[in-house]
Amino acid sequence: MRTIWMGISPGPEVTRILAQDGPEQTLLKARMPHTPHHPRALVTLCEAVALWCGRPVRAALAADGPQTWCATTGWLDTFDVISRGPLYEIEFVAHARPPRDRDGLDDMGDFRDVRQLVLKGAAR
Repeated sequence: MRTIWMGISPGPEVTRILAQDGPEQTLLKARMPHTPHHPRALVTLCEAVALWCGRPVRAALAADGPQTWCATTGWLDTFDVISRGPLYEIEFVAHARPPRDRDGLDDMGDFRDVRQLVLKGAAR
């Protein structure tokens, strides 16, 4: 069964999320507040996307590297509950360098580095 690929990139002000059906089709682009307000928010988001699409989610969370912004209490609490479930898998990866391609959805901002996270971590 094909999986939905998701990249999560915490930044200094917002967390950007990109879900894809394979390397080409964007399903979801979102800008959320920087820090989740509940420890299960990320897991629940992954489960919701999996249930919506009827397929498991494989997510890559940028949790390492010089541009990573998830060393706050809200994110650290989230790390305690992240695990694998029947609907999702979340992997910690290094923050990716932005690639040079475009997806035609520029009104949501620049998600190229989050797309690279998806390809680097979730697509393995």
